[in-house]
Formats: sequence, structure tokens, C-alpha cells
Amino acid sequence: MLDDLDRALVHALRVDGRAPFSRIGAVLGVSPQTVARRYGRLRAEAGLRVVGLADPRRAGRTQWLLRLTAGPHAAQNLAQALVRRPDTAWVKLASGGTEITAIVDTDSDDHALLLRDIPRTAAVTAVSAHCLLHTYRGGPSAWPGSTEALSADQQAALRPETVAPAATGGRLEPADRALLTALHHDGRTPLGELAATTGRTPATVARRLAELRADGTVFLDVELDTRQLGSAMHALLWLTVTPAHLDRVGRALATHRELAFLAATTGPSNLAAIALCTDPADLHRYLTTRLADLPGITALESAPILRTLKSAGPVPAPIRRP
Repeated sequence: MLDDLDRALVHALRVDGRAPFSRIGAVLGVSPQTVARRYGRLRAEAGLRVVGLADPRRAGRTQWLLRLTAGPHAAQNLAQALVRRPDTAWVKLASGGTEITAIVDTDSDDHALLLRDIPRTAAVTAVSAHCLLHTYRGGPSAWPGSTEALSADQQAALRPETVAPAATGGRLEPADRALLTALHHDGRTPLGELAATTGRTPATVARRLAELRADGTVFLDVELDTRQLGSAMHALLWLTVTPAHLDRVGRALATHRELAFLAATTGPSNLAAIALCTDPADLHRYLTTRLADLPGITALESAPILRTLKSAGPVPAPIRRP
């Protein structure tokens, strides 16, 4: 479990994932060295990572929520194969280890995973793909359980300076590809390294990154083993909502502290969510009270998540200890 300083550091990175340790330390009332030590320990022990991501719509990408069912042994191998792919994120094992869910990014004319690779996999017994139509929580919208440590004044002191949005109007340029690749591996990559990777000067990289972040074209996500924040019970939820109530229910659910992800999708279940609860009894309470109180939900399917094999960014190499 994280202590108060750990939680404050995680919240600070949610506000600005690239904030210098000196600024974070000043806001939290500790030294930059203490912040650096805590950050290193959380990376090694709690899976903490800052990951730079592009807004899928502005990057010309479509996201799909993939559901696969296979035998227990085959599911493990298939899940690991999905982890290794560059076009997947949030690969999870659920339902006793026989169901795999993953987010798949595709561009307008490349659906190889959906149309060719998965159908040719003999071990798959069932497959469905649901296009993400609208995200109510997820991406730049953080799970509230990781943003409860800092006061409003502390958050204001950490926010980056406001700059004008990119002149490209939220569009990514070909020259941004190397920058995004580096940030995808580590959102806190120093400016000097980003400059060397992109062939630009540090000042140019800093200006371009600030522009892209200003209008949400690029955002910084924070990965963390949320069990360290007290949420040991994770579950996938598939909700069927009458069309007339879909947006109202989505907006209402987006205020629920228990949900870390919520999106409208295609398919018979038109809302997909991930709930983070303390234990099975807490999940039962949520499903039978706050969720059940919303009119318009006609069906609900839930599946406990056993393991998250991949989050938003690439799976990092093991940290070598001296």
C-alpha cells in the first residue's frame, strides 16, 4: 500500500507527468532527492510509469475493444502474443483465465489483426470486436482514486504553463512520429534525449510538445498497479442501455469513483467499463446500489480481471538491480 507521500507523488504526475522533481518536491514539501527516490521505488515495485500518448481521433486511429475466448493454456499464449504487438494496449485475462480483452488501434485501411490474424488462430473459440465510439472516462481522464491527494492550490502550482495550441490545429505531422515513439516508451524522457531522437533542438522539441499538449493532441498517462491504492477487485462490466438513455447513463457513470474506464461501443452491450473495488463485497455493493439505481440499464455482464499483462505503453524491460 502506498503512503501519503507516494499518493501525492502519483497525483502530481497525473497533473503533469513531466513536472521536474524539483517542482514536485517544492509543492509536496520534500527535497527533489526524496521525490526521485520515491519515483524510482514506485517504478520498481508498483509499476509506476508515465506514458505519452496521442489522441486516437487526431492521430487518425480507430480503437476497438477485442474480446477473445480460448482454453486456459491457449489463452495464456494468445494473450502474450497480443502483448507483443505494437497495436495493442490494456491486455487483460478475465473469467478464470479463459477470456482475453484488449484495446486494438487500427488506421483506416489496416485491420489485419481483426480480419486476418485472429480468425486464423485455431485456439480461439469465440471472438468479438467492439468499436469505441466515445470515451467517458479513460486516457487523459484519470481514475479518481489516483487523484485525491493534493489540494487545489497544489494542483495549480504543478500545472504546466499555458501555451497556444499547435498551428496544425490538433493534427500530428510526420515529423512528430519519432517524438511520440520516444514518449510512448517513457513520457519523462529528458528534452536532450528527445532532441537527439528527433533531430531537433531541445528548444524546438519543448515548444512542439507544449503545443501538442495544449489542445490534447498528446497527453501523458500514468500507469500504476492500482492494488497499491486499495483496489484489489477489478472487473470488466458490459452494460446494455436503451439508446434514448445511453448518453445520460454514460455521463452519470463517469462521475462514479469506482470506474476507471467507461466507453460507448458498438455491439449488443453498448457501454463497456472497468470497475476498481476493494473486494468482491464492495463490487457487489456497487452493482446492486449505485449502478442499479440508474434507469435505462437493461442488462449487465461482469467478469473479474485476473491479470493485466499490458497497460497503455509497451511492456518495459525488467529493471536490473545492482
